[in-house]
Amino acid sequence: MTATGSVHSWDISTGVDGPGTRFVVFTSGCPLRCLYCQNPETWRMRDGRATTVDELLAEITKYRRFIEVAGGGFTVSGGEPLLQPGFVAELLHGVKALGLHTALDTSGYLGARATDALLADTDLVLLDIKSWNPVRHRRLTTVDLAPTLAFAHRLSELDKPTWIRYVLVPGLTDEPDDIDGLASFVSTLRNVERLEVLPFHKLGAAKYAKLGIPFPLARTPAPEPDLVRRVRDQFAGHGITTT
Repeated sequence: MTATGSVHSWDISTGVDGPGTRFVVFTSGCPLRCLYCQNPETWRMRDGRATTVDELLAEITKYRRFIEVAGGGFTVSGGEPLLQPGFVAELLHGVKALGLHTALDTSGYLGARATDALLADTDLVLLDIKSWNPVRHRRLTTVDLAPTLAFAHRLSELDKPTWIRYVLVPGLTDEPDDIDGLASFVSTLRNVERLEVLPFHKLGAAKYAKLGIPFPLARTPAPEPDLVRRVRDQFAGHGITTT
């Protein structure tokens, strides 16, 4: 009998959740409540649909050859995948057995739940670091920053290939001192292949309206191109490859 988990959806995407064309599973449940979250429908595990690892592996196998030819793989995202560590570990192990590249998209807040076996079956970690300032991080996410940084250190010690993701929100995550602080930290990690600066957008606002939830950043503008360039240049100034 295989593990059962709560999943919101799955889809095929390209160049967003890892290298190449990906089969992406979005798990349900997340302990964070990021002000800019684009997937509020994944917050509660009870809102997902129960499925087994075997059911998902059967679905992934249908696309296996296409994914291989496209140079892609599999990504488990969310929500927060590490809220269901046993299910996710078994799923990653099964996908590795299919010979596909695997990626874990996580905030790192529950990184202590990721066993060494789970990480051994993970080829790439997509690690979201929301803010360098602990006070702003809690305001932005409702949780502490320290567990994410501890997980980042652990990934570095394991030499696990990692992409850092940083959402750039005007007035919230654009402070020059915070950028320099995060850049200094990331530059000490030996496993980071690149850092993605992701400009804030409001494409998920319609989801909030449908759920009857106010979108906290409805009045926040997207960052201007000059701001995006400035932040990328700050990271690059610390020797970090940015996109």
